[in-house]
Amino acid sequence: MITIATLGPQGSDGYRAAMQYSPDAKVLLFNRIPDIINAFLKEEADFAFVPIYNTREGEIKEYFRLQELLDDGYWEDNLVLPIHLSFGCLQQETLSFIPAKIIGRGSVFKQCEDYISEHYPEATLLTVPDIGTAMEDIKNNKRLDYAIVDSEELLLEHGFEIVDREIAAYNRTRFAIIGGNLSGETGYDATAIITRPLKDRVGMLVDILSEFTRRGINILDLRSENDIKTQKLQIYLEIEGHIGNELLQDALKCIEKDVIKEENSLRLLGSFPRVDMRVKKIRSFGFVGTGSMSEWFADRLENEGYQTFMTGRSTTMSPEEMIPKVDVVMICVPISVTVEAILKYGPLLEDGQALILLAGESEQTLFAANDTISKGVELMLVHNLWGPQTLTMKDKNASVVRTPRSGSFCSEFEAFLYKHGAVISQDSPNTHDLLMGVGQKLPTTISTALAMTLKQHKIACSDIGTHSTLTSLYGILAMARIHNQNPRTYAEIMSTGGDGRKIVRSFAENLLRVVDMAEGHDIKGLCDVIDQSKSHLSPQFLAEHMKQSKAVDSVLSRPNG
Repeated sequence: MITIATLGPQGSDGYRAAMQYSPDAKVLLFNRIPDIINAFLKEEADFAFVPIYNTREGEIKEYFRLQELLDDGYWEDNLVLPIHLSFGCLQQETLSFIPAKIIGRGSVFKQCEDYISEHYPEATLLTVPDIGTAMEDIKNNKRLDYAIVDSEELLLEHGFEIVDREIAAYNRTRFAIIGGNLSGETGYDATAIITRPLKDRVGMLVDILSEFTRRGINILDLRSENDIKTQKLQIYLEIEGHIGNELLQDALKCIEKDVIKEENSLRLLGSFPRVDMRVKKIRSFGFVGTGSMSEWFADRLENEGYQTFMTGRSTTMSPEEMIPKVDVVMICVPISVTVEAILKYGPLLEDGQALILLAGESEQTLFAANDTISKGVELMLVHNLWGPQTLTMKDKNASVVRTPRSGSFCSEFEAFLYKHGAVISQDSPNTHDLLMGVGQKLPTTISTALAMTLKQHKIACSDIGTHSTLTSLYGILAMARIHNQNPRTYAEIMSTGGDGRKIVRSFAENLLRVVDMAEGHDIKGLCDVIDQSKSHLSPQFLAEHMKQSKAVDSVLSRPNG
């Protein structure tokens, strides 16, 4: 039998959490968090259950001041307990009960502050450390003008009458489970770290966070405050991933060695299964398409705690078998066969599911989906403007095309993109295709034609590099990049339909017009054309994007660059 130390009395939230974790456990009940920790440190208990966060109260800061005491223990796990607070009193002779005093624990008053302010603003609030003793005092002395706030079970157990139930909605408390062992990896983990008191240095916090950011590691929780004794800065971090993860280990090593520059400056509190206090509606995603982009998204969704399935021509499970098992179906196939896949698999989705298209063309694909899937199926298109070689979504562009059918499942996936730092543009189908004509279709077409021209005139890339400015070289680099990757990807980009086609056609017509003017030495005409186009190319746009060009120039200009 295990022994658990937690906050009492019997019937309290701490007691209920311990019973939920292990119904047969021996439970030691205390009125103060330090007493719980001391019982664990003295080996009187196998586990300590400590409340650390409440959805209405927020962070319970006292807990973090005790972390440095846990040199012999680890934060092993978490338990999230729904908190059902009720308002009670002794049986009344009148129906209109207005209490003079309300008794409760400090944390409880914070959780139901809105309720008390609305219904009993004149009452005196009395915070007590031992709610059980306070209840017995009210009963023994027949204090009819007193009220109690706590769980319904505790109120009924002590013989109180329930005046009002569920007085604090959406109320949940997260308990940290402190034990003697470091938990193993589950695949959906978090790691808690606290620094020793640090020497004061400008930019310390920013430099620490940047080590996680550049590795695509998300910070779940962050707190900084001065150590009580030394008044030096301490930083608490809760980070996605297990301490056994090499990327996380590398980040922590760099922070200790290169940022803080002090040995043993980081204290590992523990790794544990990750807790998400948000309510997730999606349980599973199923991919039609087994390409590298499908794998890229599947890996990151699994890291968020979702179940994923990959299906295609070479998988054991077929798309037909997968679709009834998942909440969201993701079609991620080459552009040229996206509509074909929608027509084949769209009718298999049922009301209550969602179809998200990871596609580079919007109008035709959404038209096909709208015409194919059931009316109760959610629908959205997402065009991620990065490839599977990308480490993180941070600061990468994503075009999201919502439809009248886009509901809570679609919003949850969009929130996933936002959480990981994607820069999201909300587009209509035709706006997406038009802008993709400018951002992808036209540059790819130009790069392809430029390479053909260089080959035709036998001009080597090395010769171009010696006769270009840094900015004019960007087009050459884009051309070279396209011709050193998968040609089908770019061929399909050029072959997309929708409003993007008019961009390429317009460019071709305008190019011929400019060539004719240039060969005709029409200097004034060319100047007029440039002047007329200025309004579409603002100084703000130039200034903003030249920063990136100058930054690249600065790096390349370094002696060892």
